[in-house]
Parts: sequence; structure tokens; C-alpha cells
Amino acid sequence: MSRTALGAARRPPFDAISELTPEYAPCGLRGEKVIERHPTATRFDKAYYDRYYRDPRTRAVSPAAARRQAAFLAHYLRHLEIRVGSILDVGCGTGTVLRALGREYPRARCQGVDVSDYLSRRYGWTRGSVVDYRAPASDLVICNDVLGYLSDAECTKALKNLTELTRSALYLGVLTREDLPLCDPERTDAAQLARPAGFYRRRLARNFVAVGGGLFLKKPLTVTVWHLERL
Repeated sequence: MSRTALGAARRPPFDAISELTPEYAPCGLRGEKVIERHPTATRFDKAYYDRYYRDPRTRAVSPAAARRQAAFLAHYLRHLEIRVGSILDVGCGTGTVLRALGREYPRARCQGVDVSDYLSRRYGWTRGSVVDYRAPASDLVICNDVLGYLSDAECTKALKNLTELTRSALYLGVLTREDLPLCDPERTDAAQLARPAGFYRRRLARNFVAVGGGLFLKKPLTVTVWHLERL
């Protein structure tokens, strides 16, 4: 998903969002029943990453924006006095955020995981899925623009797995139904399921405290977070 097209010049995306009949619908569909599905890893090939990551005309997020995101997370975690000695990015894509976090935390152990065979070969990431990837818990876990490609059942499993993978902090980015009017359809993959934000909030609240900016701290909290800092 992209923030780059906000403003008066933005075209109205995804016409008639209110006509979506199921609660959760692929971004580009209207009036069609959603079938539970999981895209194969082969879908995330070179053409996909050329379009949504590399081409300035169609990429969802610029490298500069990804670096700002990493800087925000690092500064906020320092403000909260949360130590980060290990970072896991599940669905790391081309790795821009993970590399930027590595520069913010030069002594941290950084691990990139992606379901894409193409990316695993190209960048040397560990091949794996957020649904069932297993590893020792990391201080900071990143999962950005991944869960929208999963069925509801798989998404629930992935959220449980992310809880187990996280020691202190989780950054979760996912397109929700409420985000659709903000998106540029030329830069947003319409194959994602646009669930209501409440779907994620309810499940995350069992094990995390939301502190803003997509950052969630694992319960029980080990640092003081004032109540007006919580969402």
C-alpha cells in the first residue's frame, strides 16, 4: 500500500467500496463471495517486485519512505527504552527496511524471511511463511504487507505465530478495509483481502499493547507506557 498519492490530485480508488457484500473482500472486487485462498510462492516473482517495489511509477513505497519507517521504529523503541539485539522481518521483500534497521542497530542480529523463491535466491533470505515459520523469539519482529494475502484461517495462525516469534515489539503493517479510500489503485495490489481493522486489533489485543505507528508491545509490558500513549 502507498501513502504517496494522498491529496487533491488522488484519483478515487476502488469505486463503490460500500457495495462489497462480504465483510472481507479482495481490494478490486465488488459483490463477489470471497473464497479462502493462499497465493502460491511463485506469484511473488521478479515481475511482481519490479512493479510494486522497483518501478518509481508503480511501486507501493519508495526506498526513502522505507528508510523513514525504519528510523521511526528505531527512535520510538529507544524512546520507550526497549533493547533491540535481534530483528526478524517476516515477508521482508527486497529488504530495504531490514537493512535500514540493521544500520540503526549495527550490533543486532538481523534475519530476513520471505515466501518468495525468487527473493530467497536473489537476496539470500530464509525461505519461509509467516504462517508456520519457526525460530527463537526476536526482540523486534517486522511483518509488513503480508497478512492481506492470507485466508482468514491462515491469517489467524500467522498472528499466533507472530506472537510466538516476538519477544518485545512487533511492527505490523496490513491493508484494511478502512484504508481503501486512501490507496492509489495503480500502486496497490488488488489481490489482497481488505479485512476490517478490528479483525486485527481484536486478535492482537490478547497478547500486545498498541502504542501507535503500527507498533505493538508484547504483554506483559517490561517498560512503562503511559495510557495516553496507548491506542
